[in-house]
Amino acid sequence: MKTIYPKLLPLLLISIFSIAGINLYADAAKETAKSPAENSSQTKVATFAGGCFWCVESDFEKLNGVSAVISGFSGGDEKNPTYTQVSAGETGHTESVQVYYDPTAISYEQLLDNFWRHIDPTDSHGQFVDQGHQYRPVIFYQSDEEKQLAERTRDALNKSGRFDKPIATAIEPFKAFYPAEDYHQDYYQRNPLRYKFYRHNSGRDQYLEEVWANAEKNDDNKNDDNKNDDHVNDNTKETAMKSTSTTESHEHFSKPSEDALKNKLSALQFKVTQEEGTERPFDNEYWNEKREGIYVDIVSGEPLFSSLDKYDSKTGWPSFTKPLDAMHVVEEKDFKLIFPRTEVRSKDADSHLGHVFDDGPQPTGMRYCINSAAMRFVPKEKLADEGYEKYVALFNK
Repeated sequence: MKTIYPKLLPLLLISIFSIAGINLYADAAKETAKSPAENSSQTKVATFAGGCFWCVESDFEKLNGVSAVISGFSGGDEKNPTYTQVSAGETGHTESVQVYYDPTAISYEQLLDNFWRHIDPTDSHGQFVDQGHQYRPVIFYQSDEEKQLAERTRDALNKSGRFDKPIATAIEPFKAFYPAEDYHQDYYQRNPLRYKFYRHNSGRDQYLEEVWANAEKNDDNKNDDNKNDDHVNDNTKETAMKSTSTTESHEHFSKPSEDALKNKLSALQFKVTQEEGTERPFDNEYWNEKREGIYVDIVSGEPLFSSLDKYDSKTGWPSFTKPLDAMHVVEEKDFKLIFPRTEVRSKDADSHLGHVFDDGPQPTGMRYCINSAAMRFVPKEKLADEGYEKYVALFNK
């Protein structure tokens, strides 16, 4: 009789639970899970594969803005495959999930961030205890925008130095998605004991804890260093940082006390400017503002951006190609996501405004993506009355 080594016991127990809890259904008629009804025209669907779909479904369903997650299969050519067929590696499909989400509450980029943080992106042959093509990690993109975001975040993660091996997660065009049998849906809720036992013994959480706990500690150190070293106000470095106005501004704008701010600002304005929050896209005051004028800091009144530099970036937030007066805008590194971004803040009030990206239109190539809640709009006909007469000439050309 062969000895069963201790390290194989967890796998044996997983198999026993699998046989007892799952395969009883294998010969039963397949119950196909129905995709949730799209309750809003804003609802979008994203498709990911990250190993065991029980785990991936659970991780995505915890996110605000996600209305439903369906476990199933994608990537292969077999129509309406069964779990037994896919798990045997006979179909070319991969265990996947479809994520139904509200883009006004959570962005595709944030879904990507969650995805990267819950898989081993360096293993192209499977995930943790589950190995084989049917368990490989994949991002199935459904548009050029999704493809570009997936590639950008993958490349940024590669450059981050967080992994000893290169990122090997596939980025492939979406073909079709087939929901798994009903007993696989919400498995973590229907069978919590079996799910927790499987997840713990799969090694997933231990790996993620080791990788991301250490990474976040390093990021905290980087963030502290960059507050001193990368607090940018370089007016000559990039064209994007040049002021629209030819006259430099040297006015001093002060920041009120916290109590005064709580009385002055709405809850959303306070969250965005003081707690670095983000408002919903397409559901904010100025994303579609077309009037001519300038945008000033909601806290201090510092002049920040001009309608002359505003454009429709299709993101749902006010976007500008450059600041109105670079004297009042500073930039610093932001390590809150898996890749560093450049945060935009006001100089005197130190309000969080948004972020700047290098995917804007010419001539600057920059996109200052700013929260409406951080700004107040002053139309051109009121500039002189409100003390911004130096900018009137900009709109008389």
